[in-house]
Amino acid sequence: MNIFERITQELGVKENQVKAAVQLIDEGNTIPFIARYRKEVTGSLNDEQLRTLEERLTYLRNLEEKKQQVLATIEEQGKLTEELKKQIEEATTQVALEDLYRPYRPKRRTRATVAKEKGLEPLANLILLQMANHAIEEYAKDYLSEEKEVQTIEEAIAGAKDILAESISDEADYRTYIRKITTEEGKIISTAKDETKESVYEMYYQFEEPVKKLAGHRVLALNRGEKEKYLTVKIAAPEERILQYLRKQIIKKENPYTTVLLEEAAEDSYHRLIQPAIEREIRNDLTEKAEDSAIKVFGKNLTQLLMQPPIVNQTVLGWDPAFRTGCKLAVVDATGKVLDTVVIYPIAPQNKVTEAKEILKRLIEQYQITLISVGNGTASRESEMVIVELLKELKKPVQYVIVNEAGASVYSASKLATEEFPNFDVGQRSAASIARRLQDPLAELVKIDPKSIGVGQYQHDMNQKKLGEALHAVVEDCVNHVGVDLNTASASLLEYVSGISKTIAKNIVAYREEQGKFTKRSQLLKVAKLGPKAYEQCAGFMRILNGENPFDATSVHPESYKTAEKLMEQLGYSKEDLKKGGLQGIGKKITDRKKLSAQLEIGEITLQDLVKELEKPARDPRDEMPKPILRTDVLEIKDLQPGMILKGTVRNVIDFGVFVDIGVHQDGLVHISQITDRFIKHPLEVVSVGDIVDVQVISVDLGKKRIQLTMRIQQEK
Repeated sequence: MNIFERITQELGVKENQVKAAVQLIDEGNTIPFIARYRKEVTGSLNDEQLRTLEERLTYLRNLEEKKQQVLATIEEQGKLTEELKKQIEEATTQVALEDLYRPYRPKRRTRATVAKEKGLEPLANLILLQMANHAIEEYAKDYLSEEKEVQTIEEAIAGAKDILAESISDEADYRTYIRKITTEEGKIISTAKDETKESVYEMYYQFEEPVKKLAGHRVLALNRGEKEKYLTVKIAAPEERILQYLRKQIIKKENPYTTVLLEEAAEDSYHRLIQPAIEREIRNDLTEKAEDSAIKVFGKNLTQLLMQPPIVNQTVLGWDPAFRTGCKLAVVDATGKVLDTVVIYPIAPQNKVTEAKEILKRLIEQYQITLISVGNGTASRESEMVIVELLKELKKPVQYVIVNEAGASVYSASKLATEEFPNFDVGQRSAASIARRLQDPLAELVKIDPKSIGVGQYQHDMNQKKLGEALHAVVEDCVNHVGVDLNTASASLLEYVSGISKTIAKNIVAYREEQGKFTKRSQLLKVAKLGPKAYEQCAGFMRILNGENPFDATSVHPESYKTAEKLMEQLGYSKEDLKKGGLQGIGKKITDRKKLSAQLEIGEITLQDLVKELEKPARDPRDEMPKPILRTDVLEIKDLQPGMILKGTVRNVIDFGVFVDIGVHQDGLVHISQITDRFIKHPLEVVSVGDIVDVQVISVDLGKKRIQLTMRIQQEK
């Protein structure tokens, strides 16, 4: 089966779609560009399908490359048979290929190689033939040698058994069987290194579960518990059945002189060579699958966080709470410009509440602040109390929102923040970031390493390269899905645009600062290092509002401008009509899409996209997402009673449930069994980060600060 056929089967799409996508990727086109502007070619494969396709393409190409290396190495040794060549060419995974290559791989010195150097291979072969007609000890005498350091009969037989054990271990079919039965019937067992020690891993102190049923989050928890030296983790395989299988494969004749030796060699081979390697492979495989699943959840959560709708046209007060060092405030206008910063001390140990309220009232009046954005870190609950008191004293409506401040401290101490706010300290920068992440979450959060935003589990235990690449892809897809304003976007935002590198992003900003605002997309070609290919990839995602050409404010690609003009002419519209805010209802004027597509010499999918964009130019897909909950009053954990129904925001989704912010300092947990009445495999089937949900309190543990919630709300009768 070739690579195209494999990917076609795995993705459940047509082979011509796969071939077209691979060609586009090989030509250097980005995934967002292919997904948005080459739908006609790929049959509308979306970002997710294309990223999976690219990942599998890389894996399978690497596998093919490895096969060629293996074939060449074995051929050099003169050991390549037609049957082995066929097996290697048909291997579908790296593991299967490694099994076949194992006997021919250059080995480090092992007990078997030492025994071979001592000339004991013929003795091993004699035992394997199972045709001995007297005790092996008699045959072994012929192999005693001062020169080769074989002093005793026992040493000779032990060396022969070492050779047999290694040859058994090298047999690909045996390993395949043992791996399969261990995966199917084996159990993961974990025990405590010290049962008296308290830890978060106590549920794993005496734990066992079938390998094939082990959930991803448990795999990662066991790995971490083992790494932190709280747990001992091992796989218990159906050992007796495995040894029986090996005996059956190896012992072809019942021979009183060789059977026992072969049984001992098989047992040694399994315990010393095969079992530890298989256990390692299975655990690595479990970890890889668990990581992939966790990364997928992390990616979905991050998407929801980045795609939260911006709160526009409001002057926001960013509030970074703290006890001893005071609460840092930053006033940010509707465009994101910082107008003022100040530090207040309304909470312990200073408790200067009156003074703080006076400062707040002055700022609200002076800058016409309508919204306060409070970080959810240390002292946020105490800050919230002060804010609620203040709002009751004001004569004008002001609301507040608790925002997730994950990554704000990372950003405020970064080189980027220093360049953006050279005269601010870290607290002021953090407060500005907290305000801006409410005004435009995407534009602000792209400044932070996605791994620091913290919407997942076990992110620090994972393959950091794989996690980094996956999250970068998520941010890239979000940025290109929304599009960027070419005249206001920061370099941090621009570098995620299709076809734009970090260097080109900085060059765009530098060009803008030197030459003034961009008035048309084609000016991008004057930016240093931005050539025709990069322009093709990025132009459709760059927006120029009130520029020379109204198409530049839309996601219509420059390559389609002439077609879009023709389409508008056919339907009786002009560019001036487009400038006035879109051509509502244009789609209803088209009676025969097939005929019109043919006239315009484009596909129906492209026509559909053009119509959608001309009807609602530069629409923001984030507008369809749930808006954050704006609050004017506060709730404390002690106010919660079982049965209470509240509105909350989903803050994090993990394998076994979701954490919901219900307006108290501690997020409540909705276990997966409490999300819906139907059976679900994963919470993401029902909810996402940022969703606004109704929840009911099941129980509250004040001591442990744990809140159990349900979304399966029971109304009182």
